[in-house]
Amino acid sequence: MADKATQIAQLLAPTVEALGVELLGVEYLPAPGGATLRLYIDVPGGEGERSVTIDDCESVSREVSAQLDVEDPISGHYTLEVSSPGVDRPLFTAGQFARFVGEEAKVTLKLPQDGRRRLQGRILKVEEETVHVQVEGPGGVPQEIAFGMGNVEKARLVPDWVALGYAPSKESRGRGKAPKKNTNQKPAADGPSRAE
Repeated sequence: MADKATQIAQLLAPTVEALGVELLGVEYLPAPGGATLRLYIDVPGGEGERSVTIDDCESVSREVSAQLDVEDPISGHYTLEVSSPGVDRPLFTAGQFARFVGEEAKVTLKLPQDGRRRLQGRILKVEEETVHVQVEGPGGVPQEIAFGMGNVEKARLVPDWVALGYAPSKESRGRGKAPKKNTNQKPAADGPSRAE
């Protein structure tokens, strides 16, 4: 996280937690026309199947807006966005990386590590503020790279689309042929027609 984002996250975390949700992290994106301040919230770890609702986002937005008006940590115009983490969950802390050991992550580093700024690989372990990931090295050989959280510009989980049911598994790919379209079928006379 950038210094400004860290400062804002520390300022807002107690307010967000008082509303029964957790502040995962903050993205502060300055731009010439006005900055974007994006807050990612989630339900605290032990609350089972409950997930962030629109009401949660609206409550946080309302309370945080009021606090930002009073504290005024951002000079100039900005847009506030409050979001749930989604399937490509952003990772802001070593603890968040540790929670997803074994999962795949995409990481952009501030400074190159082992000649690379962009990494994609499986999270192997986390030791204090150091994250170890297994990436594909030269010639497709697995390679372990370790980086400190202070060197992370941004990081996100890579969704497992097969596990989520949005992509075919490797076993089902290539098995059989795609069903043939029936080109003789005509739309019902009184129903809407659609392009095939």
